[in-house]
Amino acid sequence: MPDPAAPPSTPPAQLRAAGSVDGTVRGILLILVGYLLIAFSDAAVKWVVPQVGTGAAMMWRGIFGALTMFILARGMGLRPVNIRLISIRSLLHCVVTVAFYVAWAHGLPLAETYALSSVSPLIMTLLAIPLLGERVGWRRWLSTLLGFTGVMVMLQPGGTLWNWQAAILLAAVGLMALTRLWQRVLARTDAPVVITFWLMVAHIPTGVLLMPVFPPPGALIPSAGVAVVLLWIGCGNALAHFFFARAFASAPVSVLAPFEYTPLIWGVPIGLVIWGDWPAPATFAGAGIIIAAGLYNLHRERLRARQARLGNTPG
Repeated sequence: MPDPAAPPSTPPAQLRAAGSVDGTVRGILLILVGYLLIAFSDAAVKWVVPQVGTGAAMMWRGIFGALTMFILARGMGLRPVNIRLISIRSLLHCVVTVAFYVAWAHGLPLAETYALSSVSPLIMTLLAIPLLGERVGWRRWLSTLLGFTGVMVMLQPGGTLWNWQAAILLAAVGLMALTRLWQRVLARTDAPVVITFWLMVAHIPTGVLLMPVFPPPGALIPSAGVAVVLLWIGCGNALAHFFFARAFASAPVSVLAPFEYTPLIWGVPIGLVIWGDWPAPATFAGAGIIIAAGLYNLHRERLRARQARLGNTPG
């Protein structure tokens, strides 16, 4: 017989709600820390690539990043469940990384990089139609098209982003959007440490193969100071991607999506302090349009999900 003096037990529904809230908060904190690590790692890459070359930077990032994940695994098996998707995603992400490294090596500022990258959630909205079978209503189509006009504002002829570096970066952002969708799919089957470990491993042969194309300006073995920076790049990137994978496994995508714009917050002061870069007004204006469109798409996605839970057909 229950003790009358005992406190009432928590209803299962409240326990589930509390767990959901805890997971959401954890996911937000993880993704914020991840993007902060990415911003400082990217700044380190932009500084070190002219000294070691794109191929060597990729190789060392992969070596140090894979070692970081191997240590975090603590003897846990690193064999992936979805081997095919992890392999394809890892290789595509290497292509994205190379594009970013080449753009930075040829002087593309950090803040402009993140401004162009902010179009990724809009591309993900379009890719979710064929890949995830999602329905996109006319409002989201309209806001997505409006967001792409923000890209045109940034890429105005004669502007600071009217160059080939911005062009290859936009192509890479399209691939990056695809890899992010796949990361969300992989979160259902594979542990974050496994996803990140094989991503880092893929950088090693990719970097080696690229060395004849992007040869190191000096010795392959870097100096002590450069080696410390490369160690930070590998560890920082590995931890960031590990946090991303854990965030997507902890919180709903609709909650985490707005934080994909936070690198722009970090990129402007970092670029200003280290290189004296200040984005052009058109870059700020275009990024503002893109972010506004992305946030509106997120709003519509939340409404659609809410209607689906209530059993209604989304409008």
